[in-house]
Amino acid sequence: MKKRLTMAAAVLLLFVSAGAQAVNINFVTAGTASTFYPISAAICQIWNEQIDGMRATATPSGGGIDNLNQAYDGEAQIGIATLSLVCQAREGQASFEGYANENLRIFAGLYVNPNQLVVTEASGIQTLEDLAGRHISVGAPGSTTVDEAVVHLAAAGLSLDDVKAEYMGTSESADAISNKQLDGVWVMAGTPNAAVTQILTTTDARLLPIPPETVEKLKDNYPWYVPYIIPAGTYEGQEEDVPTSAVKLTLFVTNDVDEEIVYQMTRLFWENWDSLQQTHAALRRADPMEACSELAGVPLHEGAARYYREKGILKE
Repeated sequence: MKKRLTMAAAVLLLFVSAGAQAVNINFVTAGTASTFYPISAAICQIWNEQIDGMRATATPSGGGIDNLNQAYDGEAQIGIATLSLVCQAREGQASFEGYANENLRIFAGLYVNPNQLVVTEASGIQTLEDLAGRHISVGAPGSTTVDEAVVHLAAAGLSLDDVKAEYMGTSESADAISNKQLDGVWVMAGTPNAAVTQILTTTDARLLPIPPETVEKLKDNYPWYVPYIIPAGTYEGQEEDVPTSAVKLTLFVTNDVDEEIVYQMTRLFWENWDSLQQTHAALRRADPMEACSELAGVPLHEGAARYYREKGILKE
């Protein structure tokens, strides 16, 4: 990771051009084929059109960890990451050890992303403890999913060394389990997820419950977890509710972006909510009234907080 840039070169670049103050904002989400990259591009277009001097750019990235690393280096000002990663980045823990970034703030809490562990019937896996010695895909290298697997395995007294871990993306994992090369696949994503749908419709597999007591145990050390139910019928052949754990997906912003600018960005984000939802189905799971809830103590940017207070969403 690069050293923190000096304030003059970092996060917010303000300068005078053609008599107007320009604000450069780099918005990072994930790769160009991801769900959120086109969303970030649409949002940047709105900001550029309606905020004087705004120069917002949607930039492809490697996902949550990469986004937070770029924020630390001053290369990104706003991005997407699970609340767990934001908390760890602020504290300099896990993947961010030695690089605490107290400059991080929440722009908006979006929706919770549940953990979805799909296992084959042939594997006989009934609990997290049963994953020992089994061939499990735990997500692409450096992904949020790998971190989720590590934390949940630890709650079961296991580590990645105790399973035969494969590091694959979701589509690759779905193909591998369909070809009987895996006993299970770990996915962290909104429901229904295409890869989980593929697995459950092409193999003799099921979702593994993560019971509420396990979630409560996780919360002792990781306050960002919430219990979640994947309702019966979410997937074809899923006849019962499946309990699991979930973490909120957030938009973070760096605190050195001007309060008024963030206020305008937040206002326009939510004022264009209906059209954004119609174009980008992933946003339909988000609720503006939940934008400030379940944030595990991570503070809102004051510009965003001002907007939420005006709308009665944030009560202080």
